[in-house]
Amino acid sequence: MAKHVVIAGAGLGGLRAAEQLRAAGHAGPVTVIGAEPHPPYNRPPLSKELLASDILAAGSGPDSVPAITGNPQRAAGSEVPALHERVAFRRRASVADVEFRLGTAIEAADLDARKLALADGTTVSFDGLIAATGLRPRRLGVPGPAGPDSGRHVIRTLDDCAALRADLRALLGNPPASAAPLTAAAFHPKAAAPAPAATTPSATTGRPRVVVVGGGFIGCEVACTTHALGCDVTVIEPAGPPMLRVLGEELATAIQAHHERALIRFLTGTTVLGYTGGSRVTGVVVSDEPGGGIVPGGPISGGPAVAGAVLPADIVIEAVGSVPNTEWLAATGLDISDGVLVGNDLAVGGQSFSGRAATAGPATTGSTVPGALVVAVGDVARFPNPLFDDVPRRVEHWSMPTDTARRAAATLVSRLSGGAETREPFKPIPSFWSDQGSLRLQSFGSPAIADDARITEGDPGNLEAGVLAEYYRDGRNVGSVAVNLPPSRQRELRAALAAVADSA
Repeated sequence: MAKHVVIAGAGLGGLRAAEQLRAAGHAGPVTVIGAEPHPPYNRPPLSKELLASDILAAGSGPDSVPAITGNPQRAAGSEVPALHERVAFRRRASVADVEFRLGTAIEAADLDARKLALADGTTVSFDGLIAATGLRPRRLGVPGPAGPDSGRHVIRTLDDCAALRADLRALLGNPPASAAPLTAAAFHPKAAAPAPAATTPSATTGRPRVVVVGGGFIGCEVACTTHALGCDVTVIEPAGPPMLRVLGEELATAIQAHHERALIRFLTGTTVLGYTGGSRVTGVVVSDEPGGGIVPGGPISGGPAVAGAVLPADIVIEAVGSVPNTEWLAATGLDISDGVLVGNDLAVGGQSFSGRAATAGPATTGSTVPGALVVAVGDVARFPNPLFDDVPRRVEHWSMPTDTARRAAATLVSRLSGGAETREPFKPIPSFWSDQGSLRLQSFGSPAIADDARITEGDPGNLEAGVLAEYYRDGRNVGSVAVNLPPSRQRELRAALAAVADSA
């Protein structure tokens, strides 16, 4: 009897897993189950091209974008099908017979019985299971307006993008009334009254005021996009300069300075205490430390803001990280403390590249190897990569769904058929890009694990002309980030890391 494989998750990882199952020779039934109602689509444009599409084409100022009448969120829903067409992945002929069950989340898995319980009340049986449920945005648990019409947004799904587009279009067509500059009266009572007050540029321009909470890659991308649309933008990042954890101090500081010259403001070392407003956000309450103090701002940030100050905001975009979607595996006993722990073969209970079982070491107490055949792909998979070390990590890069799907499918098909498994270590080279205004960042390897970061080419004061940063751990190159370097140079950098992978 043909073996039935179920893929949990219908994003890029789920689609690539289905394709790779067929490529590996699995001829049995395949079912892909996804919580979103949309067939698989490309996510990177959601914070850039798709977000700005049509709005940007119509112009980049309050006078050039037509006003929206009625409910903006209802308008958002009506344009989702057209937006999906622009980013949908083409369905290859090899997966024409794959069943996609969309708009239904998986609620629980019984690995002993090899069954999944779905939110619509049905169950699905499987012989092999691929976990590809991906991530969801982390939300700030702070007081303030919430809900679809509150002006608080995240960017992860097509519907998220459509909702933010509708809000932006409405505000650009109906710019808010000019706000008065902040005064001491707006500060937290515990803050020092004599400290200088921050001002908001929209006090004179009337442009929509966007506050992006989180200075990571998504936060910086959406900040640049909304700024290009004609909004006044402030980025709040408690850790320091943007993308610090990945890029290191020197390059992160240079990128902040570049964006500030384009008139995007940054408040760093700053946390968000809550949001003001009734049904809709009107401001963001900030603080650097409990009890008050001075919040450092960038060179054009209007001077330092006092802790407890309220930054006026018409839209808030939270970009504060992601959470793996693993709750459906909670009753299985698997280690899902940070994604799904798998071996280097991407199988639950599989072998690491060093020969140790993947469930050894830091696995959750009580973790067991299930009777079912389970593998994981994409940014929900936590696996060791011998290119770097034997520490299992999740990798939230666009390249990972394709790379991990290939290996996971090969592992699963071999086990389902009883065939021989490859013993070749899985050593993918993580890579991603980020378009931020006039800058394109291209990363190879794993800069975040480095203990030494060096700018080895170019002037950090002139990023547009091209800069290369290289990252080392214990003297060994573990990654590189190219800023505005030509594609030929990027191929060289990837090839250099590939050579390291071959020798690892």
